[in-house]
Amino acid sequence: MKILVTGGAGFIGSNVVDAYIREGHDVVVVDNLSSGKKENVHPDAAFYLMDIRSDDLRKVFDIERPDVVNHHAAQKSVPKSVEDPVFDAELNVVGLLNVLNQCVAFDVKKVIFISSGGALAGDADVIPTDEEHVSDMISPYAISKYVGEKYLHFYAVTYGLTYVSLRYANVYGPRQVAEGESGVVPIFMENFFQNRPSELYAYADQPRGTTRDYVYVDDVARANVLALTKGRNVPINIGTGVEMHIEDIYRQMQEVLGHDLPLIRKKERVGDVRRSCLDCTRAKDVLGWEAEVSFKEGIRRLYRYMSKTNSP
Repeated sequence: MKILVTGGAGFIGSNVVDAYIREGHDVVVVDNLSSGKKENVHPDAAFYLMDIRSDDLRKVFDIERPDVVNHHAAQKSVPKSVEDPVFDAELNVVGLLNVLNQCVAFDVKKVIFISSGGALAGDADVIPTDEEHVSDMISPYAISKYVGEKYLHFYAVTYGLTYVSLRYANVYGPRQVAEGESGVVPIFMENFFQNRPSELYAYADQPRGTTRDYVYVDDVARANVLALTKGRNVPINIGTGVEMHIEDIYRQMQEVLGHDLPLIRKKERVGDVRRSCLDCTRAKDVLGWEAEVSFKEGIRRLYRYMSKTNSP
């Protein structure tokens, strides 16, 4: 089938594109390269340099006529969403609506929407947290992702558009850039390569840092392949179900990489969820998916990748 991937030049999106092409699908990428890189795009994928808010997006749909749209394009930074909630809403809500309108106009069979398990679960009472939990969201980013899912439901009811929402845990792996809202793994890894200490943002009563559920990007890409034909009008958590403190992540990385650089403690950031870990039972039941790569194995793979990219 033909699949249009928005944000397909980014870290996760480009890995998903690679997985689709390995499965024999035709892939079209739309990306404005604000955070993605053209070199990430698979050479067999058609590429359009374009913002998802553009009126010209209709022309891409008219030319390519995709069967499925995989929507990875987003403003993904929690701190930036706090600083500029208007921009967050413009990209994550208005941009999504432009995509959905084209899906309806050109009879797209399914939309795979990329949401956030951690941000939407919030500081839940039950850990790991399933898809039925609705948190008191503390960042515009979480709010915009939640609104996106509600718009998908509206388009399903009103226009018959089929969708599945994949709520990611914290994804890590090759092509992730160690800057901005990239997650601590690539930042810690880059610091190890540069022989400099890392920083831990922690609440005063949570000295080991916040907790997160870390899932390797190859597992995430596999979930996107399965979602082409499985899952109908539901949100599905994509994670490991393993809750890890940020300090413990750092210690495990030290063990795997053989480094002993210090971890400098800083105060918490506005909008940071204290605890996050996803119950992925639905992913197993609906998609037949489970995470397969352990954290230490994922770190080994990422280290090998970054050793090549950081070599002279």
